[in-house]
Amino acid sequence: MVLLAQQAPGPAEAHLFGWYLGFAIAVVVIAVVVALVAPILVLAARIARQAPQINQALQQSYRNTLPLADLRQTIDHAEVIIGGLERGRARLGG
Repeated sequence: MVLLAQQAPGPAEAHLFGWYLGFAIAVVVIAVVVALVAPILVLAARIARQAPQINQALQQSYRNTLPLADLRQTIDHAEVIIGGLERGRARLGG
């Protein structure tokens, strides 16, 4: 009777194969995700460290190019002056 109480290896343990397979697939998927996400996080940290310098450079560029906003007005005035010069030259016969 003691022999009947012991479980013999066989089909009763076969139902655990699916669990083992699922666990192995999960471990592989998690490892792949970590391998793909880790470089992204490293790059994000590097960008975060450089962000203040980038922002400072962009602000400096904005200050340096701010006078270009008045360039259209300068061109308009130059065209008016050139038009006047052309009219003067035409009146003088040139």
